[in-house]
Amino acid sequence: MPPAPGSLGAALRHPVALLRWLWPAYVTPGRPGRATSATELRWIYTAWLGAFLLKMLGSTWDVSWHFRWLRDDLAPPHLLNSAGTAVVVALVLFHSYTGYGVDRRALRLMQWGIGTFLVAVPIDIVNHRVNGLDITSWSPSHALLYIGTAIMLAGAIRGWWLYAAPGRVRDLVSLGLWLFFVENVVFPNQHQEYGVLSLRAYEAGATTAEQQLLDFAASQGQTPTMFMLPVPSWVHPAWLLCAGLLSLLVARRVTGLRWTATTVVAVYLGYRAVMWLGLVALGFPPSVLPLVLLVGAVCVDLSVTWRLPGWSAAPATAAAVYAAGWLQDAAGLLPPWDWSWWSIALVLGSFTLLWTVVDLVARSRAYAAWLVPVEPARAAVPVAGGASAR
Repeated sequence: MPPAPGSLGAALRHPVALLRWLWPAYVTPGRPGRATSATELRWIYTAWLGAFLLKMLGSTWDVSWHFRWLRDDLAPPHLLNSAGTAVVVALVLFHSYTGYGVDRRALRLMQWGIGTFLVAVPIDIVNHRVNGLDITSWSPSHALLYIGTAIMLAGAIRGWWLYAAPGRVRDLVSLGLWLFFVENVVFPNQHQEYGVLSLRAYEAGATTAEQQLLDFAASQGQTPTMFMLPVPSWVHPAWLLCAGLLSLLVARRVTGLRWTATTVVAVYLGYRAVMWLGLVALGFPPSVLPLVLLVGAVCVDLSVTWRLPGWSAAPATAAAVYAAGWLQDAAGLLPPWDWSWWSIALVLGSFTLLWTVVDLVARSRAYAAWLVPVEPARAAVPVAGGASAR
């Protein structure tokens, strides 16, 4: 067997030598639950973080791109996202063949997730060919992409949390994976967050969209409002609460880290702000930032820390989010929200029901059984980590 590279720098300078060492050393058949050292685990899941960083950068750029240019399958944001997807495919194949760093359930989630995503890609391309512009993030083909991404990330989150030794590294990588998970969940709301400012600029005679995009939309019988704000005004707050904050609640309970939700949202908003500056500097349209999400995240963390039941924590959290939303709306920095009493009541009731379901699942025997790794390779060997039910 060829010798291992002496350092990371040497490995990067000589990729062929790295591959000649890596392949016989690690790409060998195995089953889920195969013994994996702490160093090996860090390398594997660092690659997962890198893959989803590429995907997140590409998708963030892609939203802004679609509000300026006509769609192109080979646009730079798509290529950047595809590079991340290629790394994910390689990682799932690696896990599937070797069994390193996953139990059977984590591996199945990864496989089903990337499978769903890859099936969605040609469906989305065909959808654009048939329906033309389809700028909205809320189309069925896009939903398949989000679902596939969420499933594969759930597998990565499970694999890392089960096998990483407790400590700062496990916590940081877990927070990173949950950041990507939450970003994927709230991603569709970016359509309205870009659309509200793009429509405002268009109405002021200073549109940020290229004329070819406006002409193409008009040829399809779409007004600027129809493709900049294509969904009802109740969707943004409903999705932010019932999907975004619910994901943060699950993250807080799974990791057991006191400020999980707040940390994830603070980093997410910081990332969005940095991307905002970079994209605007390059001439791309700006967006508003969902600052209200941070208010909800703090409420989630405090509610779990204080062990408040969902039937009381959810209404209080929703009320705080709507109050913060009213302030952000007054400043002109929020997409359209439906402020009718029936809409707020429906969102509040749905959020309360979902939070209560999470509470019930967290106390169930099924959830306790789910935390146990399924390891064909070493069924009787305890793992170093272990998910927390806190």
